[in-house]
Amino acid sequence: MWRLPLLILLLATPVLADDRAGAARKAQVDELLAALNNAPTETEAVVLEAHLRQIWLEAGSPAVTLLMARGLRDLKAGSNQEAEEDFDDALTLDPQIAEAYDQRAVARFQQGKLAGAIGDLEETLKREPRDFFAFRHLSEIAEARHNWPGALAAWQKLLALDPKTPGGQEKLKELRRRALGENT
Repeated sequence: MWRLPLLILLLATPVLADDRAGAARKAQVDELLAALNNAPTETEAVVLEAHLRQIWLEAGSPAVTLLMARGLRDLKAGSNQEAEEDFDDALTLDPQIAEAYDQRAVARFQQGKLAGAIGDLEETLKREPRDFFAFRHLSEIAEARHNWPGALAAWQKLLALDPKTPGGQEKLKELRRRALGENT
């Protein structure tokens, strides 16, 4: 009779541990995003961006983290189709990993699959609306399509989250000029 509650406890323990780890990761992300928003210099912003990227890349199980690392390696090597497949596999294992959608968007964009890339970035932002990397990628896609108002809007959202992004203000001026004809 006592075995059933023990079994339930044993089965629930990994879920509770995952929940605690997820809550701790969310708190850490919240803290880093607040620090990023208040970073005094571009150099400090770069360090905080790297920490956030690492947390987002390692948000899944060990198998998902391995697939993410393999996908990043493939992206770096220019093997975009293989990278896309790695991120597909990561998403099959855990469809809640926002960074897998973001990285798959990069792989798709580099292959000219713009609609798929945009869809992936929308999925990224559904899961993590503060993902400034996703806004950067949306801006890049809009630029590639000569959609200057779209590029400007995405860049402004990036800067709202990451005001000291390296080269951010210069890029903002360029996009304003292209989108609005402003000489800034």
